[in-house]
Amino acid sequence: MPPVASDATTTLQPPGRTAARWLILAVICVAQLTVILDNTVLNVAIPSLTENLGASTADVQWMINAYALVQSGLLLTAGNAADRYGRKKMLAVGLVLFGLASFGAALAQSPGQLIAARAGMGVGGALLVTTTLAVVMQIFDDEERPRAIGIWSSVNSLGFAAGPLIGGALLDHFWWGSLFLVNLPVAVVALAAVVTLVPESKSRAGETPDLLGAALSMIGMVGVVFAIISGPVTGWLSGRVLISAAIGLTGLAVFALWELRTPYPMLDMHFFRNRRFIGAVSGGILVAFGMGGSMFLLTQHLQLVLGYGPLDAGLRMAPLAVTVILINFTGLSARLLPRLGTPGMIVSGMSLLAAGLAAISLLGGDSYGGMLAGLLVMGVGVALAMPTMANAIMSAIPPAKAGVGAGVNGTLMEFGQGLGVAVLGAVLNSRFVALLPVVAAGAGSLPAALSRTHTDAERAAVHDAFAAGIGTSQLVGAAAVFLGGLVAAVLLRRAERTGQDTEAPATPAGAEPATAPAE
Repeated sequence: MPPVASDATTTLQPPGRTAARWLILAVICVAQLTVILDNTVLNVAIPSLTENLGASTADVQWMINAYALVQSGLLLTAGNAADRYGRKKMLAVGLVLFGLASFGAALAQSPGQLIAARAGMGVGGALLVTTTLAVVMQIFDDEERPRAIGIWSSVNSLGFAAGPLIGGALLDHFWWGSLFLVNLPVAVVALAAVVTLVPESKSRAGETPDLLGAALSMIGMVGVVFAIISGPVTGWLSGRVLISAAIGLTGLAVFALWELRTPYPMLDMHFFRNRRFIGAVSGGILVAFGMGGSMFLLTQHLQLVLGYGPLDAGLRMAPLAVTVILINFTGLSARLLPRLGTPGMIVSGMSLLAAGLAAISLLGGDSYGGMLAGLLVMGVGVALAMPTMANAIMSAIPPAKAGVGAGVNGTLMEFGQGLGVAVLGAVLNSRFVALLPVVAAGAGSLPAALSRTHTDAERAAVHDAFAAGIGTSQLVGAAAVFLGGLVAAVLLRRAERTGQDTEAPATPAGAEPATAPAE
């Protein structure tokens, strides 16, 4: 007889394919979409929140940032919990928490209540981001997994593009609380489907929970992300930014040292000896860097340079997301992977992403036509690189740690996007200030500079300086993404030649195997 798995433990790759796997993917993609939408949907509601809740500028910033801070701080911990206690169970818990917190946000009567509810949504969001990808790894085999991850990944692009559009449409007909109430039916339907369809899987019990590691990872990530969020508002050399960055970096350093010494680490630091993992991580950060930075720049380019309103600007950014969705949903990216290989897909995708950024800088400065061409090229690049990167990261981590792998992937996305906004925003401001006419010298923003002008010629000079700053920062982003693609491809190619891509860290002494063997 074949050996029997221990209680509530199933193999991560059961014999055959799960019959309802594509339906399960659809369900978890909808759950993932709600998480991504809530990263962006609140931006369009700022005037309503200010008027109806009496929210100050600081309150609004915390309403937006509480969600991102809590989610980014808990990603590794959420992934570890999913591996230990069950991925299906944690997915269900995440849906319940996300739904309840959304309901609380819709009923909030004060800024403090809404901030607390948004933080609760961040807890549920962290569980959903990690468990959805871990479940994809569980229910799809090696042949179908690239396409499934491509579809899962394209949901991120859809969420970022659709957030402002959905938010604007709801606010045109309903009050601001509707932005959160729409999450409730999605959470209920997804929960019922998860309980009915998704098979359970988890690592075997026996490992002591790494509570100190969880606390250190949260302190480190929250500190770093808070510094990145605060930099554009208070200045990169302000006390708030420097102190939070110091706390975050110290927390991450102590976390790394602790993980090297504890017998049951939450994140095995020996993964970073694997060239495949390092290549995928470096590429993942820079893809997110390019995406986060470009979205930040494109929004300002469309509104402040080309003169579109928020809704029109959102519509004109949609071709990027549509391109990503079409390529991944048709399976084109997955079909190219066997032909080009992981290094080839990554260098091709990141080169196209860089080319798109450069095209927008060089051709889209004065018209949307040139920008549209760049957006389409960027979309192809993201569709090729991002799912391949996620698959490479997850494949470099043992299946028993699928939740932690998803946490690493999510953390990289958060960190890379924040870093893109910080670095490219700093380049933009530096170039803008350097090119300002004498009458507006010393102004730190476009509105401040325009307030100092008196003639049409002066205002045109200020606009030209801002447009030049955006163009320069887009070229810097293009160069960083292109070079990052080359580095990631070289590391992955070397890993394939030496066979490191098949190596996994050894199971710690005294630990049981993650899953029951199959015969």
